[in-house]
Amino acid sequence: MKTKIFYFLVLTFFIISCKNSSKKTTNTVPMEHLIDPSNDNQWVSLINPNSMEGWHYYQDNGKKSGWDIKDGVLTFTSANASGEGDKSLVSDKEYTSFKIHLEWKVSSMSNSGFFWGVKEDMKYEYPFVTGPEIQILDPEMPDGPLTQAGALYGMIPPSKWVTNPAGEWNTYDITIDHNSNKGVVVHNGEEIVNFPLSGKVWDAMVEPTKFNNCDQEPWQNCDFGKFKTGKISIQDHPGVISFRNIKILEL
Repeated sequence: MKTKIFYFLVLTFFIISCKNSSKKTTNTVPMEHLIDPSNDNQWVSLINPNSMEGWHYYQDNGKKSGWDIKDGVLTFTSANASGEGDKSLVSDKEYTSFKIHLEWKVSSMSNSGFFWGVKEDMKYEYPFVTGPEIQILDPEMPDGPLTQAGALYGMIPPSKWVTNPAGEWNTYDITIDHNSNKGVVVHNGEEIVNFPLSGKVWDAMVEPTKFNNCDQEPWQNCDFGKFKTGKISIQDHPGVISFRNIKILEL
């Protein structure tokens, strides 16, 4: 009961913060959370101009389609998708602690997500049963605070809503640092979410979610947020979803 009361108070605080913030703000982001990939030659690009090298379909069987890349823009078009199973992309490489910069846009009423700590194993049907998600969403979709763009999906809402409309590019600068046990999301230049990656507070956030009750869901196996080292993933969903300028810096 104490855990649920704690979670309720945290959620209430963030919802109030959201309501008191305008969609467009000019608050300054702390310097340590600003990520400028152009200023450090240790950043690695995860996008090739016309090749999906470095990525593959989740549990790839050679029969999945839907993603393509042209002039450095990686796009999922659900109308062109085929094959059985989840069609999210996952990185060939696994990561532990990192900073990542990515730019995304979605068609009207569409959404996607960015995941980390994904364990690709046949017993896990989807990336989201192991990897936590930062939501990607058309701001006009009638979702609640816990599933708005920038939210730590299902657990922490964004402290302010700064998402550009469908069809326009947005930026995420995300830090996942297990060394300091801290995750941070900077969305369009605004810090909107920070959270621990493990420990009692993390467990309290997961406890009331669907990820803590796998036996009540269509999927039967999940180890949500259990893996410090795993693949990163970008999600397939209905609509047209594009990504560009994905760059990563391992910590």
